[in-house]
Amino acid sequence: MNQTKALTEFNLGASLGEAVLCMQGSRLDQELTRIAQTVVNSPDVRFVPQLTAAVSAEHERCHVSAEAFYVLSGKQGMYSETDLAKLRMLAQLTGKLLAARTQLDQRFKASAEAQLQQSQILDQIHESVITMDLAGFIISWNRGAENLFGYSANEAIGRNILFLYDEEEADGLRLFDSFLENGGREMEVRRRKKSGEVFWASLSLSPLCDSHAQPIGMIGYLSDITERKRAEEQINHLAYYDLLTDLPNRTLFKKLVDKALLQSQRNNSIGSLLFIDLNRFKPINDTLGHAIGDLLLKQVAERFRLALRENDVIARLGSDEFAIGLLDIPQDIHAGLVAQKLLTTLDQAFWVEGHELRIGASIGISIYPQDGMEADQLLQKSDIAMFKAKRNVERASGSYAFYDNEMNRTIAGRLYLESGLRRALQHAEFSLLYQPKVNIVTGQMIGVEALLRWNHPKKGMISPAEFIPVAEETGLILQIDAWVLETACEQARQWQEMGIAPFRIAVNVSAKEFTSTLPSRVYEALAQYQISPAWIELEITESMLMHSAESVITIMDEIAALGVTLSLDDFGTGYSSLSYLKRFPIKTLKIDRSFIQGVPSDTDDCSIAGAIISMAKKLRHKVIAEGVENWEQFAFLKDAGCDEIQGYLFSRPVSSDQITEMFARDFHFSV
Repeated sequence: MNQTKALTEFNLGASLGEAVLCMQGSRLDQELTRIAQTVVNSPDVRFVPQLTAAVSAEHERCHVSAEAFYVLSGKQGMYSETDLAKLRMLAQLTGKLLAARTQLDQRFKASAEAQLQQSQILDQIHESVITMDLAGFIISWNRGAENLFGYSANEAIGRNILFLYDEEEADGLRLFDSFLENGGREMEVRRRKKSGEVFWASLSLSPLCDSHAQPIGMIGYLSDITERKRAEEQINHLAYYDLLTDLPNRTLFKKLVDKALLQSQRNNSIGSLLFIDLNRFKPINDTLGHAIGDLLLKQVAERFRLALRENDVIARLGSDEFAIGLLDIPQDIHAGLVAQKLLTTLDQAFWVEGHELRIGASIGISIYPQDGMEADQLLQKSDIAMFKAKRNVERASGSYAFYDNEMNRTIAGRLYLESGLRRALQHAEFSLLYQPKVNIVTGQMIGVEALLRWNHPKKGMISPAEFIPVAEETGLILQIDAWVLETACEQARQWQEMGIAPFRIAVNVSAKEFTSTLPSRVYEALAQYQISPAWIELEITESMLMHSAESVITIMDEIAALGVTLSLDDFGTGYSSLSYLKRFPIKTLKIDRSFIQGVPSDTDDCSIAGAIISMAKKLRHKVIAEGVENWEQFAFLKDAGCDEIQGYLFSRPVSSDQITEMFARDFHFSV
C-alpha cells in the first residue's frame, strides 16, 4: 500500500513539474486544476491565477503566490484537515516551481535580448532566424522566417517547432536531445510551409546561454536549398542512369547487384545475371539512322521491363547491350525460363516511324554463387555465355546459353516438358485417378481427390512433381486446371446417372486460377454437366491466402454461395494469419503430409499435427490428414480427433471404374 501511495505521489509530482515547465496560459490552469482535483479527490477544487469577484471570502484558499490560489468551493469546514494539508502542500510546491520558472524566463530573456539585437540585423536579409527554449517552444520569429514559412510572428511564437516538421521525418524531439549532447551543428532537413509545401532547408543550430554559460535555448538559422537539392538529384540521375531508356547504367547496375548479392549471401539464396546483346540491330541503325535506332532501343527496353518482376534489376550497358539481375530466384533453371520469356517479347514486330522492324537477342546467363560472388565476375561470365548463345541461334528471336554446360542440358529438359505439355492438352494425354478419403471412425469412403496423371507417348508416365512446376511457370496450368475441373464434373455426371449419391470430388486449384473469374467458371461447369454442387470440393493451398486476403475472401464467398465445398490443402506450411483463417468459408483443413510422415516417433510432428487438429476443432472445421501409410499414424490421428484420412494405408490413387465398383458394393475400409 505504501509503495502504491509513493508511486501515485511520484506520478503527480512529475505531472506537476511537466505542466509548470512546459505549459502556458489556460492550458496550464486546466492542468493544475486537474492535478489538484486528483490530490483532494474532489471536482470542487480549481486553480485560480488571479482573485476575482467570483471567489468569495467563504471559499477555502491555499496561497500559491501573491496572486494565485487553489480554491475549494463551498463554505469553510466542509473539508477535512487531511485534504487541506494536501492542498497546502501542493500549493507550496506549485509556488516553488512557478518561481523557478520565472527565474528561468528572466535569465532567458536577458540573454535572448542580446541575441535578438542581432536578429534585427538579420531582418534585413532573407535568412530565417528562429529562437526556441529548451522544450522547442518558439520565442522569436524574424521576417526571414515569415517569408520562408508563410506564418506571421503572431502565428508562430508560442508554438512548438515540431509543427514545421515534415511528417516523414523522424521524431523531432531527438533533434533537441542530440543538440544538447553534441552542441551546435549543421544539417539538411525537410520542413513544411503554411501552404503545405514541403521543402529542403539548410539548418544551423547555435546554443542560447545565460550569463553562467548554461544553455537556456537555441537559435536556428534556416535557408531554402530546394533548388540545390534538385540540381544534385539531376546530376546524380545523369551519373547513374541511361539518358535514352532511363534505365540504370553499368555503374549503378553493379552497385545494385553487389548490394543485393550481400543480402543473398546472408539468406543463402540464389541469384543470376543475364547479359543481352541484340541481334540485327547494327544493320537497322546503320541503314535507317540513329534516330530510328534510338526509338527501337526504347521500345525493346520497355518490353524487357514489363516482362520482369518489380525486384529484378534491368540496365542498359551501352549501345545495344542490356543486363538483368535476377536477385532472388527459387532455382537455377528459373533464369533460363526468364531468358525464354524475354526472347518471346521480341517475337512480335516493332513499329518505329512507319517501319516494321524485327530484332532478336543473344542472352548469356551466369549464376550466383557458383559462377562468381561479385557483379563484375558474374557480368564477365554471362558475357562469355552470350557469345556461346550467338553461335547457337535456333530461332529468329534469338537464343540463350548458361555459362555452365550442365545447366544448359537441364533447361533443355525443362523446355522439352513445356512443348510436351502443349501437345498433351491437344492429344488427350492427361487422365485423372482418384484417391479415396476415408472416415476415420467408420471406414466409409466419403469422397475422393482427383489426381492428374500424364502419359507421355515416349517417356511414359511423368510425375506431377516434375511437370506441374513447368506448367505454373509457363501459364499452361490455367488450361490444365480447367481440363481437370471439367473432367471431374463429367465423371460426377456419370456417377450421378448410375444412381450414386453425391460425394465430394476434390479438385486442386492453382494460385494463378484463383481469380475473380473462378466462381463463374465453376458455375458454368456445374451447369454444363447438370450436376449438384455437392459433388465438387475445391482444394486451395494455404500460401494462396497470404496475399490480397480481402479479395480472396470475396472469391471464396462467391464459390461457397454456389454450394461448392472449400478445403485448405497443405495446412501448416503457409503461415496463414489466424485472424483471416476464421473468416474464410472453409469446411476442411488438410494437414500436410510432411507433418504426418514422422508421426508418432517424431515429437515435433506429433505436436504440430495435434495442434492443427485442436485448432480446427475450435474453428469448427473438419480435419483430414494426407499421406497416412501405417497403422501407427492411423492410431495417433484417431486418438487426436482427426475426422478423415487419405493415403496408401487404405488405397493408392485408382481409376474411376474402381471407385465405381467400391460404391456399388457399399465398400468400407477396415479400421
